[in-house]
Amino acid sequence: MKHSRYYPWILVALLWVVALLNYLDRQMLSTMRPSMQVDILELQYATNFGRLMAIFLWIYGFMSPVSGIISDKFNRKWIIVGSLFVWSLVTYSMGYATTFNQLYILRGLMGVSEALYIPAGLSLIADFHTSKTRSLAIGIHMTGLYMGQALGGFGATVAHQFSWQQAFHVFGLVGIVYSAVLVFFLQDKKILTEKTDTEPVNGKESIFKGLSILFTNISFWIILFYFTVPSLPGWATKNWLPTLFAENLNIDMSAAGPISTITIAVSSFLGVIFGGILSDRWVQINLKGRVYTSAIGIGLTIPSLLLIGFGGSLIHIVSAAFCFGFGYGMADANNMPILCQFVASKYRATAYGIMNMTGVFAGAFITDFLGKSTDAGNLGKDFAMLAGIVLIALVIQLVFLKPISNDFETKIK
Repeated sequence: MKHSRYYPWILVALLWVVALLNYLDRQMLSTMRPSMQVDILELQYATNFGRLMAIFLWIYGFMSPVSGIISDKFNRKWIIVGSLFVWSLVTYSMGYATTFNQLYILRGLMGVSEALYIPAGLSLIADFHTSKTRSLAIGIHMTGLYMGQALGGFGATVAHQFSWQQAFHVFGLVGIVYSAVLVFFLQDKKILTEKTDTEPVNGKESIFKGLSILFTNISFWIILFYFTVPSLPGWATKNWLPTLFAENLNIDMSAAGPISTITIAVSSFLGVIFGGILSDRWVQINLKGRVYTSAIGIGLTIPSLLLIGFGGSLIHIVSAAFCFGFGYGMADANNMPILCQFVASKYRATAYGIMNMTGVFAGAFITDFLGKSTDAGNLGKDFAMLAGIVLIALVIQLVFLKPISNDFETKIK
């Protein structure tokens, strides 16, 4: 099936479900605190809840470069299947947790297993799609992440209607079953070296060669910085926007969770599709088209953060969250395609793994910071503060990032 001209889009469809489960399983915890704190008393403190969310991010971040290197060296099909199976099993097991320490350990294990997916999945899609469809394909895949984020908002609803244990059991079991489905339908695409048409890259080079090439590439450092800084508000909205909605609008978390996550997910869904189509067309007439598309998206998040932080009415905060999600989605659809303009295909998973690490570390920092900020009553103000930091990254990206090829592979062959 991998030789079919339709398989690149079949691949996107298969991985869309994996992406949904990836974010659903990690995100549902962010809205289930009110139900879980009845049984696990430590979760009554926002600082402890921040620690629980942050441990996932720290381990996920440390594992991301390792995951990228593994994905560039080995069969990505089995990496994806194994990753999905393990994190789904962890999700299922969280339904049996009775102490904070058990949740803490399981959340760390989830960080290890989930980190293996994104570098493998995105690099696989990038390899199967050309520059004419790459941003749209990546964008459609990203909608799976947003859908998972949105459904994660219903974790509180399921927990309220049934139990938080049952919510973990159900979603974990779905992922375990789907990992078996992928065994039969998912395929990898072997990458060949520039020197021959038959020698696979996998296993032929030192793992340090890719790192050396990346870290001596100035453009990669710029991409890395530009990817990392917007991750601060990106993770802030994932982990603390439901709390901000509940506090600023004075509504219950069972309502604030779905409102906030669905708003971000729907707007991001529209943003990645729009950004993907615009970028794929713009780059055909201007090599900097992907950069410009991404910049427009990040630019939209700046005023949005100010209004999210200081807005006091439902229409203000929801409108700001929608604008943020749309802009963030436009940028999200173009992170890997922009990377493809500066990094050869055999190093892209490693490169994205490093990007994921720095972005997640930024997320871990801001998640922990906003936990303390919530306890101090400064959550809205600190949300708004992020706008200034994002503006600096936007200027640097526009001034210094100058692609010379649609696909770096065509330049080195």
